[in-house]
Amino acid sequence: MSSKRRRPASSKRRRSAPGAAGRLGRWIAIVLLAALAGALLYWFALRDTTVESHLVLPRATATIGSGSDAVAVGPDGRLLGWLPLPEGARLPQLPLSEPPASGHLSGPALRQARVLGAAPATLRPYVASSSYGEGGVDVELRSGIELRFGDASRAAQKWRAAAAILADPSVTALDYVDLHAPSRPAIGGSGHTLPPPP
Repeated sequence: MSSKRRRPASSKRRRSAPGAAGRLGRWIAIVLLAALAGALLYWFALRDTTVESHLVLPRATATIGSGSDAVAVGPDGRLLGWLPLPEGARLPQLPLSEPPASGHLSGPALRQARVLGAAPATLRPYVASSSYGEGGVDVELRSGIELRFGDASRAAQKWRAAAAILADPSVTALDYVDLHAPSRPAIGGSGHTLPPPP
């Protein structure tokens, strides 16, 4: 037998040139480092860090009280006691003797505020007042025409129906517009003329 011993194959070290996988890994690392450097450059040097304030004040759609004691009410029934009313503002007055302590309307007054808050800008100057009775919310225009809303649901759709009736040239005088079913509004009476166009 031969006394020569073989070396295990695992002990041999092979030297091989880096293959395609090694080159690909280096390229990926370079691309990732370049992307990171670009992001850091943008974040710390190029990004516009100017902050602009944009304050949106709530819109007052009704009041509680009158004169210097009037408290503004927003379209969602929140009291806007801190919001000064503009000079000569002709906002409808809700039939409450004093503002609720909670700072938010409830019940019939809330329903009225929601209906008044949904009024389109073109019709707001014509709104005189609102009330709540057996039939729900009624809005009276300055010309005396009554808009009968019923509940406050679909208030915007009901206002669109009212605007369509008021803009109809074939209607010259009426007393009320029933908006309980906004897709089929009904009109009645002839005692009040339509408000002039804005």
